[in-house]
Amino acid sequence: MKANTKEHWENIFTTKKYNEVSWSQEIPTNSLELIKKSTLDKKTKIIDIGGGDSKLVDYLLRDGFTNLTVLDISQTAINRAKERLGQESGKVKWIVSDILDFKPIEKYDIWHDRASFHFLTQKEEIEKYLGTVKSVVTRAAIIGTFSTEGPKKCSSLEIKQYDEITMKELFLQAGFKNTECKREDHITPSGITQNFVFCKFSK
Repeated sequence: MKANTKEHWENIFTTKKYNEVSWSQEIPTNSLELIKKSTLDKKTKIIDIGGGDSKLVDYLLRDGFTNLTVLDISQTAINRAKERLGQESGKVKWIVSDILDFKPIEKYDIWHDRASFHFLTQKEEIEKYLGTVKSVVTRAAIIGTFSTEGPKKCSSLEIKQYDEITMKELFLQAGFKNTECKREDHITPSGITQNFVFCKFSK
């Protein structure tokens, strides 16, 4: 099965609640810290890739950010986020798309992706992703992905593991310099520890 099949993810979000998926995170601490380090301007254009029904957008809205976009392959995931946010959801741009089919019509200051990038396992998929990042990001890319100490699968799909060196080399090819990398042990709702590597890249 191709990693980004819409049917697969619609089924996940239709059959599992927010607190039943392994990537659910009540407070996305690392993501928030890295975004706040990247800007002091609340009008900064931020896109969250694979944001689905993640609560990152809730906290960014609460912090006063006014130019937010969330992209996810699953309409169901986005609908859940909209329902949770209520009227606040009108302050967010929502895009339903496979990241490999995404054709941006605007540029973004900050590109955030926690746990989507590692589903791209083929060289051509990774190169296409990096090409999009290179063409639309004006300031920083923040990527969280399974580390070499993390899982080898997620939601029954194969993933690609990364370490700090590999991440730096990849994004250097896309014109970015690495400014920070950190590890995070994410505890899933079932109590399993998943090791992530978070990296911030700047232009």
